[in-house]
Parts: sequence; C-alpha cells; structure tokens
Amino acid sequence: MGCNGRLLLILVLVISLLAVGCQGGAVEGTGEKILKQNSASGEPSSLDPAKAFDEDSMDVVGSLFEGLMRLNAQHQPEPAVAEKVDVSPDGRTYTFHLREAHWSNGEKLTAHDFEYAWKRVLNPQTASEAAFLLYFIENAEAYNTGKATADQVGVKATDDRTLVVKLKQPTPFFKQLTCYPVYSPVYKKGLEKNPNLYNEASGYVSNGPFKMKTWKHDQKIEVVKNEHYRLADQVKLDGISWTMVTEQKTAYQMYQSGQLDMLSRKSVPSDILAGLIKKGEAKVKAGSGLEFFRFNVTKPPFNNAKIRKAFALAVDRTAIVKQVVQGNEMPAGAFVSPGTLTQKGDFRKAASQFVPLTAQPAQAKQLLQEGMKEEGWKTLPPVTLLYSNNEKNKAVAEALQAMFKQNLGVDVQLQSQETKVFLSNQKAKNYQLSRSSFLPDYNDPYNYLESFQTDHSMNRTGWSNPQYDALVKKAFAEPDETKRLEYLHQAEKILFDEMPIFPLYYYNQVHVQKDYVKNIIRHPVGPSDYRFTVLDK
Repeated sequence: MGCNGRLLLILVLVISLLAVGCQGGAVEGTGEKILKQNSASGEPSSLDPAKAFDEDSMDVVGSLFEGLMRLNAQHQPEPAVAEKVDVSPDGRTYTFHLREAHWSNGEKLTAHDFEYAWKRVLNPQTASEAAFLLYFIENAEAYNTGKATADQVGVKATDDRTLVVKLKQPTPFFKQLTCYPVYSPVYKKGLEKNPNLYNEASGYVSNGPFKMKTWKHDQKIEVVKNEHYRLADQVKLDGISWTMVTEQKTAYQMYQSGQLDMLSRKSVPSDILAGLIKKGEAKVKAGSGLEFFRFNVTKPPFNNAKIRKAFALAVDRTAIVKQVVQGNEMPAGAFVSPGTLTQKGDFRKAASQFVPLTAQPAQAKQLLQEGMKEEGWKTLPPVTLLYSNNEKNKAVAEALQAMFKQNLGVDVQLQSQETKVFLSNQKAKNYQLSRSSFLPDYNDPYNYLESFQTDHSMNRTGWSNPQYDALVKKAFAEPDETKRLEYLHQAEKILFDEMPIFPLYYYNQVHVQKDYVKNIIRHPVGPSDYRFTVLDK
C-alpha cells in the first residue's frame, strides 16, 4: 500500500472512532440515559428481596424486581407478572394466573419461583424482618415461628403459570401487599446453587424493568435496562445509578455540579431545605409514616413508664420541625399517620382521638420525679441516645439533647453509628433510647400497630402488653370495619399510655430534581417506579 493509501486508511479509522464516540454506547457521557441518584444511607442493608426492608434498599430492589401485582400511577394494584387474579366468594383464596415472563438471564419465570420465594421469606433460617407481611397467608406465621412445615403454608404453584394462595381470613388489601418487594419472586434455580446469589452483582438475576450491572460495596450501584422485561419497549432509561454519599453537603454539591440528577430529602442539608422549598426548587408531596424514638424498656431508666412519658413530654415537636428539619413536616401527636386509609376513611378522623402529644415541661418534670421515686433513684442512671449517622439525624439528636437538658435537667449522651451497625444494635436491643422511622408497607392502620405486639420482629423495645396484643389480634380477625377500627384505636391508646415509643413528626415526600427528569411515579407507600421515567435533555 502506498503512502497516500496508508494516510487514507488512518483518516477513515479516525473518523470511525469519532463517530462511535458521538453515537454513545456503554461509555458514560456518550448519550446514554442514566438516571443518577444517591443512596443517602450509604450501602443498602440488603438487595435480597427477602431482606430489603429500608427505604434505600427497597428503592433499588423495586427497580430490579416485579411481583404478581404492581401499583399504578393512581397508587392502586394492577396485574404485573400475574395476568389476572380470581378471588373466591369467601375472600380467602386467591388464584393468580401468570403471563409468560422471563428472568433477566432469559430463562422462564414460573409460579414455582413465587412459591419458593414466599416460603424462603418465611423460612426461620432466612431471618427476614419482613416475614410478618406474609402472615395473612394460612400457616405462614406458624412456619416462620417453627410450628408448621413449609408444605403447610397456603401457597402452592399448581402448574408453571398458576399460583394458588389461601389466606387465614379475608384480607381486602392482599393485592396491594403483593406489590411490595418482599412478595417478589426469586430465581429458585440460582439460589439453590448459591444461597448468596443476591449479595453481589455477579450472577444477580431479577425480573423487573432493570437488571444488575455493577455493585461496588459502599461506593456505587448501577442497573441497566432489562431487555427481557415484559414492558421493555416502554422503559426509556438505559439505566439508573446510585452513589452512596451520606454527607448531605457533599451530595448537594454533586447535584449542583450535575453529578446527580435528583436528591431525596435525606440528601438535602436541613439548613437550606426551607429556602429550596420556598423557591420551588424542592417539591413537597404527601407522604406516609413517621420519625419516632424507641425506648428500651428492659434497661434503666426506661423500665419505668413515668420516666418514658417524662422524656416524651419534654420534646417540642413543632420547634424541631420548624427549626431543625425544615421540610414542611407535620409534628406527630400519635403513631398512625394522617392519610392512612380504611373503609371508613382516614383513620385519624374515623373515631374519637386521645389528646395528642405536645411539649409539657412542668408535667414532664413531675413524671420524672415520680418515676425516680418509684425506682428508689436519687440520681437518674446515665442515658445515651443512639442514632444512625447522617447530618439530619445528628441535628435532631442534638435538639432533643438540649430539650432534655432544659426541660428535665438531664444530660443525655449522643452516639452515632453507621446504618448497618445501628440497625443491628437496635434489633438486638443494645441501646437505651434510639432514633427510629416507620414507612408503611400497605395503606392500613393495622400495618402501623401490629409492630408493637409482644416479640414482633419490629417491636425492638422489649415492651409487652397482653391487652394490646389481644386488641391487635381481634382487629386482625374482625370483619366488621367499625369494630376493627375501634380495636385499633384502643390499641394505639394503650401504646401511648405506656409509651415504649414517642413520635416526632410525620413524613412527607421532598425531592430536589433537575427539570429534565420526568415521569417518576412516587407512591405514598412503597418504592418509586422508574419504568416510564425519561431524561428530557
């Protein structure tokens, strides 16, 4: 080849490389539509559908998996992997007929994967915190507590496309429950070979709109569009990435510089949030759930109910919301949040209410003195408040510390821990006073109040009250809605009479996102839906 020929060949190669670079592809910055967001708590606690039970974990898992049903834009359950569902006249048997569906590796997904997944959640060895969400199924609780076998659980794949579910009693919100991540299928074939399948990116198999690409622990998670998803042609994003930045100021700087497309409330510095809301840069929507604090009633000084009430009544919730959190939240005066629906309407308006919690320093001091006298204490045992490490939690903890000092004369020590360590200690009751949060799994007051039954996995306080347990159990089995609500209101009153917890404020949804991010479906209950999200740059 002559000199001119070689020059021509080199020119053609250069032009080709430039063309590839302009067209985009797998390289960042080449035109791919990747939604960049942040996991504000850092490393998710788990990306196993059986164990993903915190907000950040479920956000990722919700994009990777899809259950029998899925919430639509109106937050109502509609068929997903199930094509249709038949309900027996007595409301106790649900027959789900599955459409043809596939795993992200191209293999067929069957009803047997669902049966395996649900029984895996209930298997005591799995130690799933969310197992109680399946207790509506016949013999589910008995199997989870070692009193029945897996074969006795009311879930059976009668063939590859049919799943029959038998419930303890009619459960009107059961379809809604099947939208929740813990009800997702799992890849039975893969898990039988590798029980740790969902602990790493390698080999991770899912069935949702996205599939796993990269998981660098404590750094980043990347998912990409799943070409085997049933509505793959409607998924416009090429992928989603989650960084793991726990420092709010750093996360906000990344958002400002374009490294992140959106931030949740937990990633926005509290000292600028009110200004962002006022300017319209931060959007506020109705939410559900609440921030609250747990007392460990098995450890002094919170083994005494009067002392627990003293600490609860020493807190000025309005001041914390307005001066510390600053996200237009509502101070909490009860446990079940407003907007929690029943067949009779909003639970908070459906029956007479007890007096909500407000700051009452004089009464708090009196209760503290009475409680100490009952215990024979001249000085209060040392108190430590435990919280998971982020700037908002720290600011709230410091505000509470100041209120306990001012209104009770008590010096409270603060202790922060990385999220996983914090949660582990809270579950093991290695604390005295602990920051907590509750996000409902389905929109019904029972979901809130079931958590404080004796030995419930979500109780974590050591508190037990037979009358409370009886009322919650009666509510669970009561077909008459008026009576059911009466039992639940009575149970909530007992919870506040004995005060193993105290509420702080009800959650709303606050997001900061770029104008070009469109069509995220944010549900009041459950993870967001990114199936139809577009980046309209």
